Amino acid sequence: MRSPLPQADTKTRMLRVLALACAAAAAVFATALLFEAARQDGADFWDYARSVLIFVTTAWLAWGASLALIGLPPAGRKHKAADLTGEQPATAVLVPICNEDPVDTFARIAAMDASMRADGLSCDIAILSDTRSEDGRRAEREAFKRLLVETEGAGHIFYRCRENNAGRKAGNVEDFFRRSGGAYTYAVILDADSLMEGRTIRRMIAEMEADPQLGLLQTLPKVTGARSFFGRAMQFASGFHGPVFTRGLARMQGQTGPFWGHNAIVRVKAFAESCALPELQGKPPFGGHILSHDYVEAALLARAGWAVRVDGSIDGSYEEGPENILSYAKRDRRWCQGNLQHIRLLTAPGLRGWSRFVFVQGIFSYLVSLLWAGFLIASVAATVMAPAPDYFPDPYQLFPVFPSDRTKQITALALGIVGLLIMPKFAILVESAATGRVRGFGGVMRALGSVVTEVLLTSLIAPLMLMYQTRAVLQVLAGRDGGWPANARGEGQLTLADAFSAAWWVMLTGVVALGLTFWLSPDLAPWLLPVTVPMILGPMLIAWSSRRLTYGLFRVPEEKQTPPVVASYRDIHRRWTGQRAEAPDSALPGDAAVA
Repeated sequence: MRSPLPQADTKTRMLRVLALACAAAAAVFATALLFEAARQDGADFWDYARSVLIFVTTAWLAWGASLALIGLPPAGRKHKAADLTGEQPATAVLVPICNEDPVDTFARIAAMDASMRADGLSCDIAILSDTRSEDGRRAEREAFKRLLVETEGAGHIFYRCRENNAGRKAGNVEDFFRRSGGAYTYAVILDADSLMEGRTIRRMIAEMEADPQLGLLQTLPKVTGARSFFGRAMQFASGFHGPVFTRGLARMQGQTGPFWGHNAIVRVKAFAESCALPELQGKPPFGGHILSHDYVEAALLARAGWAVRVDGSIDGSYEEGPENILSYAKRDRRWCQGNLQHIRLLTAPGLRGWSRFVFVQGIFSYLVSLLWAGFLIASVAATVMAPAPDYFPDPYQLFPVFPSDRTKQITALALGIVGLLIMPKFAILVESAATGRVRGFGGVMRALGSVVTEVLLTSLIAPLMLMYQTRAVLQVLAGRDGGWPANARGEGQLTLADAFSAAWWVMLTGVVALGLTFWLSPDLAPWLLPVTVPMILGPMLIAWSSRRLTYGLFRVPEEKQTPPVVASYRDIHRRWTGQRAEAPDSALPGDAAVA
């Protein structure tokens, strides 16, 4: 094992302490406001319960806000990007797939191969299939024939399909390293929907060469190709807010950074020696194969003395995103089970303290929905259980012009929570205007409209995601295994019937919750409208947000000037789907397995 990574430098430690202190201060302030309001009526069990819940949930929101604020200051003197000179180290580009559309995936590979060759790179590409159905395998083999003809790639583009898909994607990559890893110094790990420019891969290799201690370098992939209202909002948020949050993350985590499972480069020796994943004892959802393997692999690299960094300044890295709320919720259900499984790993021996903290963050990113739901329930219960006044209130004071101290406190609490959610986004808008970055998003006014619309959309769908995440957490805690199905890519516009079929229970919950609140505590009902109304309108929101967006909101720089690799992929995909010429059988060299 290598010598341990040095402890985080002074600046990183100070930023961590600052962020934790800000989160704690905001949580204490929110709890004090709520408890003071409750104390005026006489605090009871429910008031104590929701005070605890508001402390934890506010701390979570403030932590996210502090991450954005830490990322706001632009990088100081920009260091010169490493340049790849001399002989190129052997590098493989790995594309693990499972039940994907082979035409889409292999057209992307053709575009990336052309981009790498144009940039003077000589990389092998390994398509690592875990597809189980014979029809799916046959389609992949046919697409592979077409790929070899398109790229003249025999000898450096390979395809193999495992007979045993143990370990899913992580096991697929591990199998490649065991069989063929010794031939390569670096491996670029992608997803089926990933795209990368050749110059991006060149820079990633150069950065690895410049730092022998660097075990993994993660890029920030930008979302491309979105068409729906929901998809374009996510694409805008990824391109506009993402770089600032990533910069804050890089400053906070230092050399113990994240791995998101794709659009990253790893040092093969480091990964092979450090990242073999055990199978957890017991049955799923908490036992079996480790599902959210990427953060675990990053922690194992750090434990073995390797640095893990994320660099949002590396451009030319792309992916696709879900086009509707249901696709997003399905993907989120998989991540929920994988992150909660990390509870089993919190006490794993030898992990760095920050790696454990990252596990806690991932776990709480889902538990927090359950805690918010608990806070709402406790608030209703506290109001219902409050003792009735021993006097008949003056009817003229039921709706006073000047709110009571209690109402002022609750209003301040609500505004504070909302502020933690939206303040960072408008701060990023100011930063983008000051640095000129906003020009790529259509200018200040167009970007302002996009930010406001994205905030409104996020606010409307937040109660829906709260319900989906709460259900997912309860299913996992109840022992229900959701598995790890393949991503449902390409799901587009939904009908109202589709949306109703998937969200009727959310709508029913909203109706029941609002009705019971009006019956039990009419004074509290207006405060629950921002939560219950979107739930009641859930099917309509889901269907409406999946519709294609044809006007000028959510402009991103890649729409003004399409990245070359994206344009190449689209051109190849159009040709392949327009007329599927049959490739000669001789184009497929036997099994084409990676040696």
